[in-house]
Amino acid sequence: MKFNSADYVESEGGFQYHIQCKRGDVARYVLMPGDPARVPVISSLWDESQEIANHREYRTHTGKYKGVPISATSTGIGAPSAVIAMEELARIGVDTFIRVGSTGAIQEDVELGDLIISSAAVRMEGASKQYVRVEYPAAANYEVVLALIEAADTLGMKYHVGITASTDSFYLGQGRHGFRGYTQSFSESIVHDLRRAKVLNFEMEASALFTLAGIYGLRAGSIAVVFANRIKDEFEVVSQEGVARVANEAVKILSEWDEAKGKAGKKYFYPGLVK
Repeated sequence: MKFNSADYVESEGGFQYHIQCKRGDVARYVLMPGDPARVPVISSLWDESQEIANHREYRTHTGKYKGVPISATSTGIGAPSAVIAMEELARIGVDTFIRVGSTGAIQEDVELGDLIISSAAVRMEGASKQYVRVEYPAAANYEVVLALIEAADTLGMKYHVGITASTDSFYLGQGRHGFRGYTQSFSESIVHDLRRAKVLNFEMEASALFTLAGIYGLRAGSIAVVFANRIKDEFEVVSQEGVARVANEAVKILSEWDEAKGKAGKKYFYPGLVK
């Protein structure tokens, strides 16, 4: 496959190098699980779907959910690969990104199977630091946060809203021991330090997605199902259907709000638009 340039890596047919999608292949709303196997779990809940691409860790399905065009693209593990997906999806017309993942809680009242909706994220990953200084905030888009809250509440799911910590390391970066028990003093204190600061959970992508969305004027949010509680030393791979249902429903809600904004000639959503 020949590309137009080494800087803007798009093929002559308009395909993006990593995700192997072109303009028209994806909807404006894209759900972003890490695991490629989670994409068909998400799309199985749609009215219709088709696989568009499956290249490296990037698997993409596009279809409709309750009549709304929707896509899902997996990102693999971690911020670097998630940022690649976001860059390339944005270049082909996507403006709204919702991470759909799994997470480990660090607050005692969060149970396995609960959902965590991130309002912002601590930038403990390195990818976003390639884009902007570390003081720049990683904040979720308020419309996406509200849509996720409404979807979770409507579907009767137990959820929490708050700050997430995104790391590059699943092990020492999240306070676990490395090979042969290796550790460092910063790793031994990280869970308790963040817990005192009311951080809810660890994951590995949200802060980079929030940062890039802020820089580019896009919308991003994150919802994750709790697989672990580090304080209670619990870990179980629970069903991911609930988090998929909430994310899909949030897209439907966002579509309705976007339509209401368009009719009213407003740039930002507020509750009075849908009274």
